[in-house]
This record gives sequence, C-alpha cells and structure tokens, in this order.
Amino acid sequence: MALSAARLALAFALALAGAVPATAWAEAPRRAALVPADDDARLDQLFADDERAELALDPLGALGRGEQVTLAQFELLFTPGLTQSLRKVNAEALARLARIDRDRLDAAHRVSYDVFLAEKTLDREALLPENTALTDVQPFDHFGGFHVEYASIAAGDGAVPLDTVADYEANLERNRALGIVFGNAIARFREGMASGEVEPSLTVRNMIGQIDAILAQPVRESPFYSPVDQFPESFGHATRRRLARQYRAAIVTSVYPAYRRLRAFLASEYLPAARDSVGLSDMPGGAKLYRLLVRENTTLDMDPAEIHRIGLSEVARIQAEMEQVKQQMGFEGPLRDFFDHLRTDPEYHPKSAEQLADGYRTVGRKVDALAPKYFLHLPRTPLLIEPYPDYRAKYEAGGSYTQGSPDGTRPGIFWYNTYDLKSRFLTGITTLYLHEGAPGHHFQISLAQENPQLPDFQRFGGNTAYVEGWALYAETLGYDMGFYKDPWQHWGTLDDEMLRAMRLVVDTGIHTMGWSRDQAIDYMLANSGMGRTDATAEVERYIANPGQALAYKIGALTIQRLRRKAEDELGDRFDIRQFHDQVLGSGALPLPVLEDKVDRWIASKKKQV
Repeated sequence: MALSAARLALAFALALAGAVPATAWAEAPRRAALVPADDDARLDQLFADDERAELALDPLGALGRGEQVTLAQFELLFTPGLTQSLRKVNAEALARLARIDRDRLDAAHRVSYDVFLAEKTLDREALLPENTALTDVQPFDHFGGFHVEYASIAAGDGAVPLDTVADYEANLERNRALGIVFGNAIARFREGMASGEVEPSLTVRNMIGQIDAILAQPVRESPFYSPVDQFPESFGHATRRRLARQYRAAIVTSVYPAYRRLRAFLASEYLPAARDSVGLSDMPGGAKLYRLLVRENTTLDMDPAEIHRIGLSEVARIQAEMEQVKQQMGFEGPLRDFFDHLRTDPEYHPKSAEQLADGYRTVGRKVDALAPKYFLHLPRTPLLIEPYPDYRAKYEAGGSYTQGSPDGTRPGIFWYNTYDLKSRFLTGITTLYLHEGAPGHHFQISLAQENPQLPDFQRFGGNTAYVEGWALYAETLGYDMGFYKDPWQHWGTLDDEMLRAMRLVVDTGIHTMGWSRDQAIDYMLANSGMGRTDATAEVERYIANPGQALAYKIGALTIQRLRRKAEDELGDRFDIRQFHDQVLGSGALPLPVLEDKVDRWIASKKKQV
C-alpha cells in the first residue's frame, strides 16, 4: 500500500509540507472554549484542529484522499523551513492532549487518545533537528519516490479526482508547476551533498532509470496525457479541444523539461557525490537513524540484533515446512535444488499475461464468496485487478494496492506485474492477492476510511507494522479458507512468508552489519525460491527504504499471537469474525494499542455468561 511506509511517511511528512497559517493553532483554544466542557468533545476538537493543521502541511496526503489542494500548497513541496512549522503543530497537539483527562473518556475515545499520543510522540522524535538533518536532505528515492508517484497523480490513477473541468484545470496547473517542485527537491539534495548525507549511488542510478522510462514515452502515450483520453461525457467538444491542447503544451513545455532537469542534476551532480556503500551504518548518524526507523515502522522499540535473531528463527521454521510441501509436489532432492527447479521449470511460470490475470481473478471470486464467514463487515468500495503500466513495471514488486476513495465511488486497485514473465510464479497467485487485494490491504484500508465514526487520523493514517502486518496475516487466512490444500499455492504462501522472514535478516544485515547488496541477494536466493529479478528489486528496496520491510513480519507475528491468545482464553466463545472486527474496527493502530484493545475484548468476553 501504499500507502503508509514509515520512512516514506517520515520523508513525506518532513518534506511535503506547506506553511501553517500563523493563526492556525492560536485560534484553537478559543474554538475549543466553545465546545461542551467534556473531555470526549475536547478531544474531538483537538483532532479536528490538528487535522486542519496537518492537511495544510501535506498536499500530497490531501490529494491522496481525493481532495484538491491549492497551487500554492503544491509549490511548497520540498521547500526549506517547513519542518519548523511541523514542530510547532506537533508541540501544540501534545500540549493540548496533556490537558485532557484520559480516564474521563469513553472506550472509543480512549483508543483514539492512545493512538494520537503514540503517533505524536514518535513524530516529535522524528522532528528533532538531529533527525531532520538526516531526512530532509534525502527527499525521495527510487522506492515510492515523488518523481514516480507524480506520474500516477497526474494520470488520475489514484484517488485524485478528475471529474470536473475544475479538476482538470487544477491538474494542469500542477503539471505546469512541476519544475518548481523538482527545483525545491534539488535544493534539498544539494544540502545533503554539503553535509555528506546522501543516497547510495545504486539508488540514484535507479531513479535515473525511472526518469528515463518516463521520458521515453511519446507525449500522447504518457501518463500525463491520459486524462485527455478519459474525459467525462459531460465535457463539451470545445472544452475537450481546449484541454487537450493545453495538456499537450504543458507536457512539452513544463513536465518533460522538469524531468530532464531533474535527471541532469542526478546524473551530473548528485551521482558523483553519492555513497558507494548501501547501509545506513556507513552514513554519518546512520546507526541512530536506523533505530528511529525501526520504531517508526514497527511501533516498537526493538533492538535490531533481536530482530535479526527472530528472522533467523523464522527462516529455519519455514524451511522445515517447505521440506514437507516440496515432497507433496513430487520433488525428492535438496531444498536448494528445488528452488532452482522452480526458477527454471516453465511449468511454474505464466506463459502469458492473461494467464496471470485469470489466476488473480479466480482467487478474487473465491475470496468474495468466502469473506462473510470471516468478517462481520465488508468494504463497499469495489476492487479492480489491473497490470502495472509499462513505465512502472520494471521497478515494481510482484504486486501492490492503490486505495479507492472514501465514499467508495473510486475503486481500489490490485496491481500485478507482467514485466519479465519468466520471473513470475503461478504458485504465488493466491498469497499475493490475499495480501495486496482482499482481505488484505483492500479490506483494512477501505473499512477504515469508510467509517465516519473514526477521527480522520485513524481513518486515513496508520503505521506500517499494522497495515502490512494485517496484510501478511491476511495471507495466512488462506489456510482457514482452504486455498492451501493445493500444494502449489501452499508452497507459494510459504515462499512469500519466507520473504518476510528473510527481510528481518537482510534489512538489519544491510543497515547494521555491513552486508553488501550482492551478499543480501545471495542470502535471499539461497533461502527461497524467488527469482533473481525479484530478489534484486527487494534488496534495492531495503537499501532505499531502511526499516520499512521489518514491519510486515513483526506486525503479523503480533496479530497471530493475539489471535492464539484469544482462541486459548475464549475457547468455544471465540468468533473469528468478532476478532477481525476488533483488529480492523478502529483503523490502523500502533501495535501496543492494538494489543491493549484485544486484551480488553478478551476480558469482556470472559465476563459474559
């Protein structure tokens, strides 16, 4: 998902901000005084005020929620001095929260209080000058970078609305202003060059490759022109001709020149200054930053060495299960030979993009039929199954998810990758769909944002450990649903679970133990059946986005542990639908808050006659 990787969220929160009006918080106490003097209402008022201030600082977040932003907000992306505004907003939020008596809140508000406190406390640490000095100057990279995401925004692929002439014109103005935004980012990159806080050269080369792929597209085939091919029926002929002419002109005179200038800077100035090493421990202040990113992504204060140990243990456990499934698939040799057999035997790889698409659609229909047995609430937002556009596919993983609009009118999208088909596995179809589609990201994100009873930061916010932990947990529901009685699909989910276990080993290895890129790739190839293309993309992702990949397994292990605890303590009174409702019903929670909530639910169920 993207949607909420912690380092990406940190980088975007620090760099994608706009200026807060000087009166934004000054007026808040006066507004609060008009609210009924009970703590629930005061907390709601705090959430509303903070939401207003946060949106003023996060134009891309607003666009991602389907809201338009002013051109002035857009042009403030990556500008200097915005971090100070974020610090002021954060400090005022924590000060007002401290004046609210948590014990006087109702149950739902206590959960919201705890989530807000946890998030704002972590934000405060991330916004410390010694930390922003490391993050502000690396505004984006090849994994989730603005230079790639903007193409999707401009194309109308995501939640950004392109329904009216005003929407089209606002999108057009953003295209014309893209050079200003890229210029802002270049200035931040140059600050990092001066301080020695720079991206690895590997990441820079990947960004250059991504830009080349965008620029290689003819204007009329580019994502920036695609809105012209999707005019609403209500648009008249004169309006269509005018917008088509203006969109083409903006691409030729603004968008492509902006990308060329960014590429020239990265290739001629930034790449020579980039570091040859790939781990954060080789960057000044990198070890401290990595520990912060562990907290950002897992919501837990975990020692990287302990995470590494958990990863090694999980790798060993999963390999033992793989040995059993390997025999069910008729292979008698060593596990490593079976990995090679899977990589090279065409039987396990799609022969066409359509075969891959058919597999995902079949699983999707089966999940739709089974979901009511496992969930009390189902999302009303529809889910589409689509291949990545060609300009994105080479640099993407096997699949991902784009959320729909909060009102359910714009569908969510499960993306699958058809690039280098021989590296894709038919065995991974079920587990990937369960994770990226339903009941993984699509259920969790849609149910949260469709629930108006939640404060916006719970509806639309989140943390990687919960969001990705739920999606990985959702893969394991394939056992409950009967999907993994098929040895091929059983193997696929073990292989994907192995990926998440290896991430604990490899991410910590790269950023705290001096592992090289090739060493990390070799480890992944030796301990799983993934292809070299995927292994390389995964490792380069960990290099670009330290700590984010840890969250999947840590989050899933937490949810699995809580389910086992509920099953053990409740016995026959355990209802998996109710358990899932507890996990999903309050939006994305920090793991300690989730555990407290589930514990309270277990206790309340035990009291029932």
